[in-house]
Amino acid sequence: MKAGFIGLGTMGQHMAANLQAAGHDLVVHDVRRAAAEPHLAAGAVWADTPAEVMAAADVVFTSLPTPAVVEEVALGPSGLLQSAQQGKVLFDLSTNSPTTVRQIEQAFRAKGAVVCDAPVSGGPSGARTRKLSVYVGGDRDTFDSHRDLLSGFSDEQLYVGPIGSGTVVKLAHNCVGYMINVAIAEVFTLGVRGGVDPLDLWHALRMGSVGRRRTFDALATQFLSHSFDVPAFSLRLAHKDVGLATEFARELGIPMRMAGLTFAEMTEALARGWGDRDSRVAMLLQEERTGVHIEIPAETLRQELNG
Repeated sequence: MKAGFIGLGTMGQHMAANLQAAGHDLVVHDVRRAAAEPHLAAGAVWADTPAEVMAAADVVFTSLPTPAVVEEVALGPSGLLQSAQQGKVLFDLSTNSPTTVRQIEQAFRAKGAVVCDAPVSGGPSGARTRKLSVYVGGDRDTFDSHRDLLSGFSDEQLYVGPIGSGTVVKLAHNCVGYMINVAIAEVFTLGVRGGVDPLDLWHALRMGSVGRRRTFDALATQFLSHSFDVPAFSLRLAHKDVGLATEFARELGIPMRMAGLTFAEMTEALARGWGDRDSRVAMLLQEERTGVHIEIPAETLRQELNG
C-alpha cells in the first residue's frame, strides 16, 4: 500500500521508519526537508506540499505538534483537502483537539474521503520500538481494513468509537498520567521529609497494594461496576488514613494540594453518611456534579480483565 507521512519529528520519524521497515512505500513531507533524509535514503519519495502527499498516496498519516498545525496541513491552501477524493483515507496520529478533528472529518467527508483520529501512546521509545497503542476514532470498517497497516508501527490497535473518540481517550490518558505524577511528587516529598530514604520509599510503595496492581485494573471491582456497599476498605478508615497523612504534612510544612483536595472529597462523602461503604464511593461525587453515570456489568468487566 502506498502511504503518505507528514510530520517526521520526535514521534513521526520512528513511525514512518517502521512503516518502511514493514515494506510500505512512503511519500513524505515535513517543514524541514532534512528531517526526511533518512527516509529518502531508505527509498521514500519527497513531496513539496501536503496536497502532493495526498495525491500520491492511498492513505496519509499526520503526526504534528498542535491542532493549529494539523488544521493548516489538512485544510490550508496547499493542504490535504485539495487532493482529497473518494477512496482516500487520513489517519491523524497527533494529540489533537476533538473539535478540530471533527471539523476536518466533515470537510473530507464532503469530498468522499475518510478521516480517522488515531493518536498514539507509548512515547518516543515506543515509537522507535513499535510498542505503541493507537486509539482510533471514526469509521469502523476503515479501522478494520487498515489494521494491518497500523500494525506496521504499533503493537496495539484499539477502535474506541466514532470520530473524535480516539482524541478524547488520548487526552484522558495523558491528563490522568500527569495528575498521578503530581500526586506522586507530593507523597515522595512527604516521605523523604519524614525521614525515609527515597530508594527505600520507592521500593516500599512499589511493593504495596497500589504498586502491585495495574492502575486501571483496580477500577473494575468498585467504580466501574458501581459496587460500593460491600467495602474492600471502608471510606471511614480511608478518610482516617488520608487525614493522618495530611496532618503529618502540615507538621512538616509540606504543601500537598492533591492530597488536600482528596481529603475534602472524602470528607464530603463521609458527611453523606457513606462511611461504611467502600472508600472509592467518594468518586460518585464527580458523577453527581456532571450528571454522568458510569456502570459496566460485572461479567463484562471480568471478561475484559481475563481477555
